Amino acid sequence: MMRYFFSFLFCVVAGLAYGQRQGVLATSEFRITGDIAKERTVIIADIMKYPQVELGDISIKNHRGEEKVKARHVKGVLLMQLLDSAGGIQAEKPKELSEYYFVFTASDGYKNVYSWNEIYNSPVGKQLYIVTGQDGKDIKDMDGRIQVLSLGDYNTGRRYLKGLAVVEVRRAR
Repeated sequence: MMRYFFSFLFCVVAGLAYGQRQGVLATSEFRITGDIAKERTVIIADIMKYPQVELGDISIKNHRGEEKVKARHVKGVLLMQLLDSAGGIQAEKPKELSEYYFVFTASDGYKNVYSWNEIYNSPVGKQLYIVTGQDGKDIKDMDGRIQVLSLGDYNTGRRYLKGLAVVEVRRAR
């Protein structure tokens, strides 16, 4: 009887471990929603209309600063350009912009948050990309497809998001 229990337990644990290796559901589009002039859906063809920047080889580090992945030959499009394509935030006064933030959500529910000031008023925004190619693959063949990468972070893995599904613009009140 115990042998069957341990066999069953092994199968359950193995199944869970296998499920974790499946990765994030790849996305071919993402929505920009919330407190923005015009909500829109961005597809891969839209992303590819913007200038791509050669980012070189990038070390993806965990929260302890340990390298977990070495992405090679990375190319990207500045995310700020895509956000601007939704018409921008319609704040009545410029100082209100500091009250806004962006919630990036992946297809598996993983979330990252950036403030308006981070993206538009600091060096982070000039280093925040949608990855359009890496390791010899273009965006259509990459794991998770639509990926967000912040090169302005010390430990890039914390906000390295695969399978971008939604960018929601919110106002802190």
